Amino acid sequence: MTRFAVAAFLLLAGFATTGATDQRSPDSRGAKVERSLDGLTPGAPLRCLRRGEANQIRSFGNSILYVAGRNRIWRNDVVGTCAGLARGDIVVTKSLGSDACSGDLVQTRAATGGMLTGSCSLGNFVPYTKEGK
Repeated sequence: MTRFAVAAFLLLAGFATTGATDQRSPDSRGAKVERSLDGLTPGAPLRCLRRGEANQIRSFGNSILYVAGRNRIWRNDVVGTCAGLARGDIVVTKSLGSDACSGDLVQTRAATGGMLTGSCSLGNFVPYTKEGK
């Protein structure tokens, strides 16, 4: 009986710890997005982004950053909840054409095993650029 009680306590302690971590993490993800965009000026939102424009994708919470270098980044706040974005899972965009556009389906997949971890759709792309570049 004691073994069962200890195991149950450890299990509940693990859930309690996970909950406390999740409550703090949205602020830290927002801070990471802001740090990535620090020193850049936002422009008018765009409906589509050509696939070849960005050479790196970073995800934080419900935001995806399409990076073309340190002087040009597009921010996309997704519609819906892609749970895998917060964990840094692989981002898969399903588009009909050669551009990624607002409303396109985004799925996140676990890096190990490829299991589907979430889906949402793209919002508008807000370009952030360094002044004078």
